[in-house]
Amino acid sequence: MDVHKYTHTVIRGSWAKCVGVCVCVLACCHCKDISVGNTGQLSLQLSERFAKKKKKNLTSACFPADLIVRDYLSGAPFSSYQESMYFSRFLQWKWLERQPVTKNTFRHYRVLGKGGFGEVCACQVRATGKMYACKKLEKKRVKKRKGEAMALNEKRILEKVNSSFVVSLAYAYETKDALCLVLTIMNGGDLKFHIYNMGNSGFDEQRAIFYAAEICCGLEDLHRERIVYRDLKPENILLDDRGHIRISDLGLAVQIPEGETIRGRVGTVGYMAPEVIQNESYTFSPDWWGLGCLIFEMIQGQSPFRKRKERVKREEVDRRVREDQEEYSDKFSEEAKDICRQLLAKDPKERLGCQGLGAIEVKQHPIFRNINFKRLEANMLDPPFSPDPRAVYCKDVLDIEQFSTVKGVNLDPTDDDFYHKFVTGSVSIPWQNEMIEMECFKEINVYETDGNLCPDLDMNRPNPPPKRGFFYRLFRREASASASATVRGGGG
Repeated sequence: MDVHKYTHTVIRGSWAKCVGVCVCVLACCHCKDISVGNTGQLSLQLSERFAKKKKKNLTSACFPADLIVRDYLSGAPFSSYQESMYFSRFLQWKWLERQPVTKNTFRHYRVLGKGGFGEVCACQVRATGKMYACKKLEKKRVKKRKGEAMALNEKRILEKVNSSFVVSLAYAYETKDALCLVLTIMNGGDLKFHIYNMGNSGFDEQRAIFYAAEICCGLEDLHRERIVYRDLKPENILLDDRGHIRISDLGLAVQIPEGETIRGRVGTVGYMAPEVIQNESYTFSPDWWGLGCLIFEMIQGQSPFRKRKERVKREEVDRRVREDQEEYSDKFSEEAKDICRQLLAKDPKERLGCQGLGAIEVKQHPIFRNINFKRLEANMLDPPFSPDPRAVYCKDVLDIEQFSTVKGVNLDPTDDDFYHKFVTGSVSIPWQNEMIEMECFKEINVYETDGNLCPDLDMNRPNPPPKRGFFYRLFRREASASASATVRGGGG
């Protein structure tokens, strides 16, 4: 089959979000030889299987309905789908999705801040107009600090997580000097800026609890993938245009193999859990400790174990975390005190969220009684604060410290393997969401025009000739002029 017929006018293509079950369902919906009798047969198979499970007194969790559906659809329905025009559309979109990504894919704007290895700036996809944040990792700085493993780990974890409460990775590409992660842009600033730079320090309890609920959902999504975050603090929690939050900067996050624990004294001073400071084994308990610190700071206007701008040695802060009990002011309700005390329990075995049910335990605390988590997860609840679209919730560009030039480090071919693993182009789900959100899908998802099949789906239609570029036309004009001059000269 001629691939060019699938792809030569790809921008008039269609859409398919899922490769597995979804494409098979499309086959059932659109292919004429998939009849009502076939779906009835599938229903009968499911009923018979369910009856057998019921006789054996197996729970619903053991009933593999999805597997039966997938097995059925992967047969004749999928074969029919592959012969349909919808599969051609799917290939067109996948071809477009896998196009190379370079710095020219984007327009670059002002610097928003700085990360560990370079600046973060705003950028815009030229083709769609979608805005993102571009996190640059300077190659020489990464190599000097031996940060290759950390950078690659963050990139892979960002690729793995698909959550409304964690920043998404949309693209990964490289320039001559930097590796670039293109992430969800969060125009509302970070929680640290809002806690300390918007009037009196801290939030009212209602606002703090709303953010805590969304952070809890983000941690739940990470833990579902067996990822422990380990760096929960106000500057890593960002607000979007509407006022919803997302967890950012997953540089210290790590995936824990099933049934195992990890060690590692990593995090930020004042926010690390006692078990992390003491280099003990843990799984997800440090994240629930971090949530306790964050709730305390959002309400009180300072962290629980270190006052704002207090000059104190790291060892003293670590001692306070291990030994001291946090103190509560009259800003806290009894329920706010209770959830902080349970999350800040020194012993992780006694900590809320560590009793076996994870986020479910935290969500069931009385302080969240007015939060409908189903609606929250569906992005259907209005935040208590909406950022002003005319305001800039970050430091002035002139206040952002510049990185010094890295000296004594040379890039060589041995670095290419790392770059190859890092630079993978677009990430499927965020890219597909971009096509939907920017209405590219709606605009070009056309199958028929005036009752006729679209040209790019007509296999009998010849490929259009390639467009000639500017230089071709220029040189062709010069060649024609030379030929005319030669003819005139010969005729003289």
